[in-house]
Amino acid sequence: MKDSFGRTIDYLRVSVTDRCNLRCVYCMPEEGVESIPHSQILTFDEIHALCAFMARYGLKKIKITGGEPLVRKGIPNLIAQLKSIPGISSVTITTNGVLLDSYYHPLVEAGVDCITVSLDTLSREKYQALTRRDQLDAVLRGIHLAQEENLVKLKINAVPTAPLDGDEVIRLAQFAQNHDTDVRFIEVMPIGMGTQFQAVGENQVRSILEERFGPMTICHEVRGNGPSVYYSLDGFLGKIGFISAVSHKFCDTCNRVRLTADGYLKTCLQYDTGVMLRPYLRDWDEAGLFDALTRGIQAKPKGHHFEAHEEFTDREHRKMSQIGG
Repeated sequence: MKDSFGRTIDYLRVSVTDRCNLRCVYCMPEEGVESIPHSQILTFDEIHALCAFMARYGLKKIKITGGEPLVRKGIPNLIAQLKSIPGISSVTITTNGVLLDSYYHPLVEAGVDCITVSLDTLSREKYQALTRRDQLDAVLRGIHLAQEENLVKLKINAVPTAPLDGDEVIRLAQFAQNHDTDVRFIEVMPIGMGTQFQAVGENQVRSILEERFGPMTICHEVRGNGPSVYYSLDGFLGKIGFISAVSHKFCDTCNRVRLTADGYLKTCLQYDTGVMLRPYLRDWDEAGLFDALTRGIQAKPKGHHFEAHEEFTDREHRKMSQIGG
């Protein structure tokens, strides 16, 4: 599948739920969250049918997201279903890690190719302030289990915000020092509640790490499905990565689209553009589904303009939990 700018779209991020067991301050409010009615959430069979259909036209990589995907029962079963689709080379999952210690082995047995844990701080006080929950111990249990077992690739995503704590950056990076765990620093997306936070650029984080650990060397090894740029540090078993959508724009190589939990195909994070696929999946209208997919992907914008801080009519106003990361 190619969009109107010639980019190959072979990566689908699938949100399986908009529900979450945390309330991260840049993602969703603490109270008053309106969830999508259960009747409107795509079933696993509908997700599988869509992915199998898209695989016929070049889909190769799938990321399971939320909300928090592990709060939806049966996620390992869905992963096993998706792994069985001819042409699908990678099925990965991003989780906040709260339930990872219980789900680690079922995910591995299902054939997941990589587990990514979102963790912004190792301070209990900061963690509670960021997530509005006291679950840091549970997250660390899951991470330590995954590192000790080392049965599947583990990554940790951190979203630094200003004012930046250099010691925190160093402590998070050390997850990659003694284990084959990649740690990626992601610029906060100015979407929904994320607009209330000041992003920290890649260069600032790199400066802190190089001052502490020495020079970073670009890593040309393919270590994922998306836009992360990886670096090696002397003495590190894992890599340090950066996903810097604002300061280091990568729209010209964007290979992904997103599917919300209720079946909306979203083609760019910044814009409220896309097409609803659920009706074609519910009644299985193959011709209609192909037409909708084609229209949606052909309308994928050339790029975002997060750096411009300008208003426009089709700006995305949904929260990240409603979109899928």
